[in-house]
Amino acid sequence: ELQVVESGGGLVQAGGSLRLSCEASGFPFDDYAMGWFRQAPGKEREAVSCISSGDGSTYVIDSVKGRFSISIDKANVTAYLQMNSLKPEDTAVYYCAVDLLDLGCEESKFYTEEYDHWGQGTQVTVSS
Repeated sequence: ELQVVESGGGLVQAGGSLRLSCEASGFPFDDYAMGWFRQAPGKEREAVSCISSGDGSTYVIDSVKGRFSISIDKANVTAYLQMNSLKPEDTAVYYCAVDLLDLGCEESKFYTEEYDHWGQGTQVTVSS
């Protein structure tokens, strides 16, 4: 059974750091993409970052560029979102999703419609 599990969220003061993990299992180790999304209360879900296991392409939205970075551990099918210099506006539930066709993060572009397998989310709260 395909499973996607996020972890690493929590409460942190502004300026602090968190490292989110996204562990996927239950599917063949082949080319795939993993993406991070977030949803703040009362707002629409927002794509944040993606990474391709195939060519290593990554994408990070402008609002977090320079503060967030994405990486992947292919051996363990785990993607990480390192979040530094956190701001209160980063507060949201962060979701990880998997694109089994590795079409969602090609040429350093984020094709959000390709992500079909989602985790339950992990809460990130940044206090001022």
